[in-house]
Amino acid sequence: MKSFTASSQQLKPDSKYNNKLVAKFINCLMLDGKKSTAQRVFYDAMNIIGEKIKDSEPLEVFEKAINNAKPLIEVRSKRVGGASYQVPMQVNAKRQQSLAFRWILASSRGKKGKPMCQRLAAELIDAYNEQGGAMTTRDNIHKMADANKAYAHFAW
Repeated sequence: MKSFTASSQQLKPDSKYNNKLVAKFINCLMLDGKKSTAQRVFYDAMNIIGEKIKDSEPLEVFEKAINNAKPLIEVRSKRVGGASYQVPMQVNAKRQQSLAFRWILASSRGKKGKPMCQRLAAELIDAYNEQGGAMTTRDNIHKMADANKAYAHFAW
């Protein structure tokens, strides 16, 4: 008997851009199983990005924004002899991507007063330009790791 897990099933690329990264982002954007709503929000955001940034393709802006938001290093708690230390560690590729998605979505959901497609487009453009909430979160993580590099020898 073969067991199926979520990771063993292949993710199909999205219909408009034929890109697996876009499909994964749409799945992360989705709330309450409403995929068509998430797709509409994402594609509307891409249209807004296309209007605002004339010199680049919206898909290139999206991919560069995700790459800019990816953390290279993070801190993890490690108990040594009754004391907890914040130990800086490298982040693997899957976790980098999921953290970048999470921070971009959290930052765009945190803004109020505009439709989600406009907030998402603004956050993606900010991440593309290495600004905005997701980049602030990434920079704070990197600063924390840099401040605790004295405990790097505790890494496991």
